[in-house]
Amino acid sequence: MVLVAAVDRTERAATVVDEAARLADAFDDEVHVVHVLTRSEFVDLERASVDKTGSPTEIERVREIAAEIAAEAAVGLDVPYDAVGLVGNPAERVVDYIDEVDARYVVTGSRKRSPAGKVLFGSVAQSILLNATCPVVTTVDQLPE
Repeated sequence: MVLVAAVDRTERAATVVDEAARLADAFDDEVHVVHVLTRSEFVDLERASVDKTGSPTEIERVREIAAEIAAEAAVGLDVPYDAVGLVGNPAERVVDYIDEVDARYVVTGSRKRSPAGKVLFGSVAQSILLNATCPVVTTVDQLPE
């Protein structure tokens, strides 16, 4: 089966990938490291491409860029993995993807935001948690002391 590690461009990605690797090793599964470029990031790429080349970026190239970001997060992974790039609303696309591949688990990251220790999920992590059709493992980054 497949475990999905949903990563962004923050330092949390390493923690998410590490946890996915532990689960994949335990279940003898493959990890799909997934990064979703948002629509605004896509628009920014389009503008830059048009400004530079006079033509828009092909959607397949945008997916490749997202997959490159996922691959960067997976550097050093010692279990079988695939880097996957998607475009759109991150939470929706991750939930759709876990359904497509019939994922065993999805691992996502969040951060601790209050000194009192109350965990507040970001909107993407919360949406994945509420809408995923498989178990969700959420890693939590600690606030600096």
